[in-house]
Amino acid sequence: MQGKDMKKMQTGTTTLGLITDKGVVLAADNRATIGHLKASKKAKKVFKLHDDIAMTIAGSVGDAQKIVRLMRAQINLYNIENRDLSVKGASTLLSNVLNANKMLPFMNQFIIGGTNPQDVLYDLDPVGGLMDHKEFTATGSGSPTAYGVLEDRYEEDIPHEEGIKLAIRAIKAASERDTASGDGMDVVTITEEGYQELDESDIEEYLG
Repeated sequence: MQGKDMKKMQTGTTTLGLITDKGVVLAADNRATIGHLKASKKAKKVFKLHDDIAMTIAGSVGDAQKIVRLMRAQINLYNIENRDLSVKGASTLLSNVLNANKMLPFMNQFIIGGTNPQDVLYDLDPVGGLMDHKEFTATGSGSPTAYGVLEDRYEEDIPHEEGIKLAIRAIKAASERDTASGDGMDVVTITEEGYQELDESDIEEYLG
């Protein structure tokens, strides 16, 4: 990034999503940077959009926060006027928003995952390119390392607990290799039982 954009807080980051036999797991590290400065050790990068939809962010924090606010408002409005918006519908909505701003793009990558009407993952680039994933995906500067772990360990219909453990291992591995990732992680699951955010003790138990 050049000029004034260099002054923005960046998430550098490693974010990922994967599908298990019971639902979807989303995870991200907690580090945010401004240039070479570690600006935050508690940056939130996984956001609940609805009871069955969540999103990860990578890139400019300010841009991402605006997108999160917009997506929550639009999904709530749609659900009031119609039936619950599907994960594909929410992803298409975000794709249209990003594409409409491609002359002055939001400097982000996103992963959207959820269980409505089935378990699914999408990732989006800054100008709205939309791809669906049947197994897993990752974004951010630490994603090459995360992909290595996921490619090696992921199996189709992976048991949910093993999927959570794999997501945590992938974020940990990326944090050890990528200087822009680290300082702990957030891990979220979405299943038929609902949206759940793991606390630090849960994550430590999976790492143990």
